[in-house]
Formats: sequence, C-alpha cells, structure tokens
Amino acid sequence: MGGGRFVVFLLLALNTVSFCFAANVTYDHRALVIDGKRRVLVSGSIHYPRSTPDMWPDLIQKSKQGGLDVIETYIFWNLHEPVRGQYDFEGRNDLVKFVKLVGEAGLYVHLRIGPYVCAEWNYGGFPLWLHFIPGIVLRTDNEPFKAEMQRFTAKIVDMMKQENLYASQGGPIILSQIENEYGNIDSAYGPSAKTYINWAAKMATSLDTGVPWVMCQQNDAPDPIINTCNGFYCDQFTPNSNKKPKMWTENWSGWFSAFGDAVPYRPVGDIAFAVARFYQLGGTFQNYYMYHGGTNFGRTSGGPFITTTYDYDAPIDEYGLLRQPKWGHLKDVHKAIKLCEEAMLATDPNTSSLGSNMEASVYKTETGCAAFLANWDTKTDATVNFNGNSYHLPAWSVSILPDCKNINSATAISKFIHRPSKDDTSSDASLSGWSWINEPVGISSQSAFMKPGLLEQINTTADTTDYLWYSISIQMNGNEHLLEDGSGTVLHVDSLGHTLYAFINGKLAGSGKGNNGNRKVSIEVPVTLINGSNKIDLLSLTVGLQNYGAFFDKLGAGITGPVLLKGSQNGSTIDLSSKKWTYQIGLRGEKLGLSSGSTSLWVSQPTMPTNQPLIWYKTTFDSPAGSSPVALDFTGMAKGQAWVNGQSIGRYWPTNKASNGGCTDSCNYRGPYSSNKCLRNCGKPSQQLYHVPRSWLQPSENHPIPVDMWTSDEETRKKAGPTLSLECPFADQVISSIKFASFGTPRGACGSFSHGQCSSKQALPIVQKACIGSRSCSIGVSINMFGDPCKGVTKSLAVEASCV
Repeated sequence: MGGGRFVVFLLLALNTVSFCFAANVTYDHRALVIDGKRRVLVSGSIHYPRSTPDMWPDLIQKSKQGGLDVIETYIFWNLHEPVRGQYDFEGRNDLVKFVKLVGEAGLYVHLRIGPYVCAEWNYGGFPLWLHFIPGIVLRTDNEPFKAEMQRFTAKIVDMMKQENLYASQGGPIILSQIENEYGNIDSAYGPSAKTYINWAAKMATSLDTGVPWVMCQQNDAPDPIINTCNGFYCDQFTPNSNKKPKMWTENWSGWFSAFGDAVPYRPVGDIAFAVARFYQLGGTFQNYYMYHGGTNFGRTSGGPFITTTYDYDAPIDEYGLLRQPKWGHLKDVHKAIKLCEEAMLATDPNTSSLGSNMEASVYKTETGCAAFLANWDTKTDATVNFNGNSYHLPAWSVSILPDCKNINSATAISKFIHRPSKDDTSSDASLSGWSWINEPVGISSQSAFMKPGLLEQINTTADTTDYLWYSISIQMNGNEHLLEDGSGTVLHVDSLGHTLYAFINGKLAGSGKGNNGNRKVSIEVPVTLINGSNKIDLLSLTVGLQNYGAFFDKLGAGITGPVLLKGSQNGSTIDLSSKKWTYQIGLRGEKLGLSSGSTSLWVSQPTMPTNQPLIWYKTTFDSPAGSSPVALDFTGMAKGQAWVNGQSIGRYWPTNKASNGGCTDSCNYRGPYSSNKCLRNCGKPSQQLYHVPRSWLQPSENHPIPVDMWTSDEETRKKAGPTLSLECPFADQVISSIKFASFGTPRGACGSFSHGQCSSKQALPIVQKACIGSRSCSIGVSINMFGDPCKGVTKSLAVEASCV
C-alpha cells in the first residue's frame, strides 16, 4: 500500500503571465513574415505523446535555451480517435496543453496535421478503422477517404480555434502542414495523385486558420501552399515559386533504430555544416527532426520493427537530458546565424566562387553586411582571401562572418564533458518477490472461432493486439508415411511476418522473425508427431505496422501459407493451408488484464521459471531516489511487452542483436551523411534500456510517520501509517468541497486529476464526511479505511479540496 499524495486546491484570483504573439503571419520570397517583419527561424520537433506531460515544460525550456524559436509536432490521428467518433485528448494526448505550454514559454508552434504522419509510428498515424470503411483507398482522390481526412483535420483546427491558439487569434501557432512527404510516392497513385493534392490544399486553406500551410516534399504544391524540403541536406532546395520562402521542415538530426539493427548516429559537425549551408544559400526556416525524439510507449512504434526508443540521436535525448556536444554546438551555431539576421532578411545572397569546392555568400545592405564562407571539400582544408583578409576554411565547414570580417567562434566544434547530476545514480533496484502466470499455448478463449484457410492477421485482429493464434488438429492415422518412426517430419510455414512461433502438441518446436528490411518469415522446423491426434499451434506476432510507402496500408501480416508437413526422407507432403483452422485474437493474459498486476492468479515459488515461452512476470521495486531519469535494463529477457503500474513502456527485445560488422569507434563528420554511415551497438542489443517516466512511479513504500508522532514510543510509531492532512491557509476558512478523491492509481496534478485503472468508490464519501465544514482534517490512509480496489498494486490517495 503506497503513501498518499494530497493537494489543497485554493480558489484564488491569480495574475498570470502570457506571451503575446503576432496577429498576422504571411510570407514572401525570403521568409515568413510575422507581424509585418521577416524572420529567421530555428525550429525543433518534439512529439507530445513520445514524452509525458510532466516532462514537457523542461523539454520546451531546454529547446528555448538551445536557441529555438519554434516547436514542431505531428498530430497523431490514431491516438486521438482510436474508435471512430470517440476522441482522446487526455494525458500524453493533451495537444492543447502542449501547445499552450510552448506558447507560455515564448515560442511558436508548427502544427503538422497531416493527418498521415509517417514518423515511424504505427500505421503512419492512421487509425486502423479507416481500413474497414467500404470502398476506401487511403491518400488519393477517393471520396470516403477525403471525407474522413477532412472531418479530422477540421476537428483539430476547430479545437485550436476554440482555444485561440492560432497566431491570427494571438496564439503561438504560426504554421500548419497538410499531407506529408506525398511527393516521394505519389507516382504510384497515377493521375489521381494530382487531383488529391489540389483537393487537400483547397480543403486546408478553406479552414481559415489565418496562418500559412505547407506541404513537405511536394514539388507541385499549389499556391498558396509552401512546398518545403526534408532530408540530411537542403541547401540546394528551391521552392516551386519565386514568391515562396526556402524552408526545411525536417533536418534529420540522426536516424531511427530498429530491432536487430545497429544504432545510427549523426556527428554534430555534419549537422552544423548542413544548417549553416542552408542559411548561407537563402534559407530562413529550418527544423530539426528530432530535437527530442522520446519514446514509443505502448504499441505506437511502426516500421515494422522500430524500437521502443525514438532517441534519434537528438540534441535532447530520450530521457530529456542534453546530448553534448550536439546541443551546445548547435546552440552556438544558432547564435552566429542570428547575428546575421538583419542583413539576411534585407536582401538576397550574392554567391561567388572562392576556388574548387568553395564559395562565399554575402548579404550586404547600406547598414550591414554578413558573409558565409563554405568549403564543401570532404578532405582538404584551404586558406582563402576574402575582402582583403585571409581565412582558414576547414574541409566540410562553413565560417560565419556576421560583420563580413570576423569569424564567429561558433564555427569551431565545441568540446564538452558529460557530468552527471548529483542524484544521477545507477540504481540496482531490489527486484524481489517475483511472481508469474503461464500463458496457455493455443486456444483458451471462448471467443475463438473457426474458418477454412489462413486468415490475414491485420484484417482479423484490427490491430487490437500483437498476437493471433492459428490452431489445427490433424490425425496421423493413415498418414504413417510421414511418421518415419516418430521423427523426420518437417513443418514448413510461410508468413508475411513479423514473428512466428510454432508449437507441436503444446511444446515449442521452432520460431522465426523478420527484420526492418524484410518483414516476411519462413520457417522449416523438425517436428515429432505421434500416431493419432496432433495439435499444431502457430502464434503470429506483429511488431508495429507499416508506416511508409505507397499503399502501405495494403501490406498485410500473419501466416499466408503454405503450411506444409513434409516427410524429409520420402518426400511426401500434407498441405494444411486450406483446411479449417481455429483462431484466437490476443492472449488470455490480455483478456484478464494482467498488465495491471491486479489479479489473484499470480503465483510465487522458490524457483522462477526461465527460458520458457509465454510467461507473464511481475515484481515490485522501490522508486530510485532523486529526480534523474529511470530506465529498466531488460538484459536476459527475450521478446515481450512491459508495464509499470499499468502504464505500457513498450515492446522489449534485447535478444535481437545487431550483426557484428559496420560499427566504428569514431565517425568522420566530413562528407555526405547517410543513415548507415555512423553506427553503434554492433553485436549488441539494438535496445537494452527502456524508459520509465518518473510520473509513472508510485511513492516509495517507506512512509515517514507524522511529525507529531516522532517522540512517541517505538510500539506506537510502528503502528503508525501514512496520513492525509488537509488544512485551509487562513483561520477564517473552511473546506467547502472535495472536488476529487481517489484511492488506487490516480493520475495527474491539481486541477487535472483523473482516476487510474483502479479506484475505490469509498474514497470520495469518506473524505467528504471527514473534512467538509472543518478548517482541517486528518485521515489514516490504509486499505482498511478505503478498501482494496486492486490487490497487489501499490496505491496512493489523491485529494483536491476547495476552501472558502
């Protein structure tokens, strides 16, 4: 039983500080124009559901300190409308809160609505229910799809308008995006692609946001939509109209990682070079994708095979810590570029050659001058004369001269030493008291059903789970030619992926897995059959759905066949593919809600089962001291999913290791970067540590006794437990109402509390009876007082009261 957290919420009139944004955002050929003034802007991507609300203020502040002007985020349709017409904007999905926090920090927002987002996100951000709408074809000139896309886009725009969040209303949103990287794959959709893009542009602008719209990677984006660039380098990009500014919506600060692959990283020297080159050649808006990558909690990762971590080698790492020297060096680059802003915005650059692979771009006005000297040779440093002065230009560098004379110090790569915070500890949390539940092999649910042939998995499960059982019983009487004295038979299974386990008569016979490059699985495993009835259970797992490519939504999963029993010696074969199979969607443990930990089925014995498939494990640990980020090391585990206090921290798979080749201890930043140029973790797990947000941890089991009992005798102190104490701040006030009370697993903070997965119905009346009408009240917090709504789960008490 956990300690209580309690808050007295006082109804007071408070003066608030707000950030006043421009009322008018337009653009010309040079830049976005905010309140009549051109702006050089630096942006960074932070996706709100890939972190937690308690992390948002710190992430935003660190972004501001790093020199950002804008925070960019996608909108994730499948999070917000998991069931058609049923919306979720709570917790990590609280888009309005995130946008407001960015605005309160004095930063702008770029809202990339899409609503297709790619983003290594499950199904590209589309809700799976779209797939089942009759006649629908996604991302083309298709009426059912356009109706749904317009409905959701309008929903988001209306939400923002209701909260006055567009710059035209005084809010922080200065840009919106419709569609996403469609130009990369639109040729596959034929002539309908052009009409679709024109429709999308017209639909978006008709929503009257008062701010410009962009389309990235869309060279034929119709006016007034701004087409923008995505990539590792965008200095050579030119918009499709001389009336539009040069904008870079995705500067990839690293790359995503996949289970079974080495982990990519991008040296900061190369990023700094790319950024400076972009602004040198007329760019005025660039966005880091990602500035903070975060975590793919739950089943949100796509790919398939994208890891739970979405760290992306970003300037702010997965846990919210500064990644040095990347964050600090880019901060210096931003400062240097902003020193050139006045001259840059007043005119176009005048670019001239300084020699082989070198050039100078000068922004000169009557009152100022700024210059960028570039050497894009991949090996050779050079010394050049410019404006009567000599300058040393390292290979693959841009020197910034804010006054056309002196090189700003930001051009040199800064050196940083990582120093852990005082409470940064490597906690060996005591993992005692393990318990477990065996997941049955094969069919265990009354909702199982039979169908002839092999069903495609996504159509069958609607992606409500990673798991689908395929089960069949076969009689070997009359098929003795396959038995070969009980051995020599091979089970062959072909699957679209992503992972497959084969059980024969309840025992694991073999398995196979796909990878990020090839999701398909094909296995041939020796099996031992018996005379009589034999049971074959095949468990197919998805590891995130496809998120990119033309018609990516049509790519299936699961066992497609053939499923064959082959005699290895005599060549005889039985094809099971078209026979009648029994199907079960999901695992029994999912139906029982084992992820909450609140069931009496958990068992504990002196010896914990290991190296066995299909087992649920549970334990408890004390919250590590301090405020540093927390991660779980899953070394020793195979593949599965993990929950902490009922919150899913994602899929884990530490046994899926990268190959041994291709990694280096260091990576030369000079020369064009690609996602396989700089790699780490060869021969190691693609992901070993898994982020547990601090806000998901319960208070420690060790509760301090009330201060007024410190002098009591030892026996009395032993019996003391946690106590809720409420008191109004002024002598003439009384507690007038209890606005919220929950004993169990409450979430949130004052003003935004919500019940968790379990909550005692007795909490509210007990607190109301004890406290209303009094200036102060105290209640012992225990299961004897409030009941036990979820046995075996650490519980806390949250109360919100008003005083008058």
